[in-house]
Amino acid sequence: MAGIGRADELLGLVDGADEQWARIGCVHDHSLSADIRHLLSHIVEVVRADRLLQIILLLQRHERLSARELGERLEVSTRTVLRDMEALSAAGVPVYSERGRNGGCVLLPGYRADVSELTPREAQALFAWSGRAALSEELGLRDALHTAMGKLAATLPVELQGDADALSSAIVVDRRRWFAEAEDTGALPVLRQAVVKQRRVRLRYASASAGLQQRTVDPWGLVEQAGRWYLVAAHRGAARMYRVSRVEQADLLEEQADRPDGLDVRAEWERLRSALETHRPVGVDVLVRIRPERIDQIRRIASPMLAKGEVARDVPSDDEWPHVRMHFRVREAACGVLLGFSGDLEVLEPADLRERMLELAEAAVVTYS
Repeated sequence: MAGIGRADELLGLVDGADEQWARIGCVHDHSLSADIRHLLSHIVEVVRADRLLQIILLLQRHERLSARELGERLEVSTRTVLRDMEALSAAGVPVYSERGRNGGCVLLPGYRADVSELTPREAQALFAWSGRAALSEELGLRDALHTAMGKLAATLPVELQGDADALSSAIVVDRRRWFAEAEDTGALPVLRQAVVKQRRVRLRYASASAGLQQRTVDPWGLVEQAGRWYLVAAHRGAARMYRVSRVEQADLLEEQADRPDGLDVRAEWERLRSALETHRPVGVDVLVRIRPERIDQIRRIASPMLAKGEVARDVPSDDEWPHVRMHFRVREAACGVLLGFSGDLEVLEPADLRERMLELAEAAVVTYS
């Protein structure tokens, strides 16, 4: 909005240019200025109407915000916000501005704006989201989504319903990774309720490092990341992430959860994720030779294990078996995947990975002989 929102500034520049041309007695194309002025005036009206509505919605949600806070959210100046507040008040919207240290922009309680008129793009965006019904089903909200979309559809003009339905039926969201089983998200509805009600929850959690444990946490939020759900919560005051598929049981408690003032769940998630990725396992670049009839299968199975943005690359060779170079995210994962193909694949380099493969193969022979 910021770039378009400065159309009123451009309008002022056009008016100023006309004055300058007149002052120095030069002749220029006034029709062009008029066309530009008309276009910019239309842009200003459309953008300002949208901004006025956003001010009402923000004040409905937060009750009181300073002009500076509104300006930052809308990407406009404080002066523009104050002018918009005056325009809303003149139009009969019960808003007012309070001066002073604890002042701010206020909307009288009980007022609600009518925002039922959707644009075509807004309608398509909402119905496209309904294509992600799997998310709502995992959260225990599938039926609620269907009834809500039905109510919304009943309010839309016929021409909007057609486009929205067409996009919704054409969007398929498959969040499951290749060759991976679906995540067990049975505990998700309880965790959703705990987050919404801001109540503590007792988890029976199968930790990858410490085994099965029981712990009571303060839930902060839920994150869906590439088909996997995580609970962001505090345990003994420290922020943690818990993979929902590892939650064997979740019990909602009557105790109120402890949530820090000004909590930003997205920021906490980014911090936790960054800390995890900083200590990620060491990857490895591998050159292999593959039996020709198995190369397509091996490419498909190895692909999810490769580093982000990496693909299996062919390497020129006189060998009858194709040579392929692959960069795996995790060294041990490379050993496990490649050993699974036995005599259909041979690791050529690096030498230390060949040695590790031999150690694992000898250990398997001892185990199964």
